[in-house]
Amino acid sequence: MAEDRKSIIEDFHQVVNMSPQQLSRWLKTEDSQEVGQKNDGDESTGHKSGRQIVKLLERDESEYSEEEIAHMRKVVSYVRRHSAQRPQGNVEDTRWRFSLMNWGHDPLQDR
Repeated sequence: MAEDRKSIIEDFHQVVNMSPQQLSRWLKTEDSQEVGQKNDGDESTGHKSGRQIVKLLERDESEYSEEEIAHMRKVVSYVRRHSAQRPQGNVEDTRWRFSLMNWGHDPLQDR
């Protein structure tokens, strides 16, 4: 289980390529708040996840709870799955990119 935990943390830090400061700034933007699945006008799943990711990035790895590790696994899965659906052309101002950024991954930083 310890190895699984370690690999999840490593994968998380590999797919989350935005710093806590970058992600915090992004989450305050209108573009960030307009994308993603929402229930009755509530905060989107991705935006809520982004707030959790900021907290995770600011904490020491030894302090992560099992619930937080499960969230990291969810982040890794989402980023990998959504990245595979990259649209053609310039993605700079697309909902696809904005959604990924809510999950801590800016595909333009991959260049």
